[in-house]
Amino acid sequence: MFVFNLGSAFITFFAVVGPPKTLLTFARLAGDRSTRELRRLAAWSTAVSALIGLVLGFGADEVTTLFHISDQSLQLAGGAIFFVYAVALVFGLHLGATGDDDEHLANPLADGIRELLLPYVASPLAITAVLVASLNQDNWGWKAAVAGAYVAVAVLNYLCVAVLAPLMKRTHSTSLEVASRLLGLLLAAVGVELFLEGLAGLGVPLPAGH
Repeated sequence: MFVFNLGSAFITFFAVVGPPKTLLTFARLAGDRSTRELRRLAAWSTAVSALIGLVLGFGADEVTTLFHISDQSLQLAGGAIFFVYAVALVFGLHLGATGDDDEHLANPLADGIRELLLPYVASPLAITAVLVASLNQDNWGWKAAVAGAYVAVAVLNYLCVAVLAPLMKRTHSTSLEVASRLLGLLLAAVGVELFLEGLAGLGVPLPAGH
């Protein structure tokens, strides 16, 4: 999960919060929303997500100093949280999503953003990846590259939702469930990898293959 250039930063963010992951979440919200409402929800949630990425990308040093945390702590915590989230996907549980019986907000836009908080707007692994990547080098040019890569992935997410919104409304829930569980398996492996890198950073001996 370590990133050393703009390309690897983009690939990392694409893996943890890119279209393969976010399209599943938006597809679940498309059933009771019009295409226009879904695109508007995607635009606002993407804007908030991009703003969070910019703030954390440029302010990683201040955030970690304020909370007295190290790179290894970020990797261990992010890996553990993401692994739990991914395993829940494998078993058909959607952490952070509101259920049908939960109270919905009066404003449909605010209600949609609330449902997107954990998987997209404030994705735990995405936040961890931005912080760890930003701390990789101590110069403003690198921080700008990390923040720019994250914003680029967020914009790509919006474009995919905007183009595929009509198709999402006709997507069967069973196919979404199958795709969600397959994605959960892959994302669990990413979480394990991040956790192992945190252990390696603390000096824990790992097999040569890692």
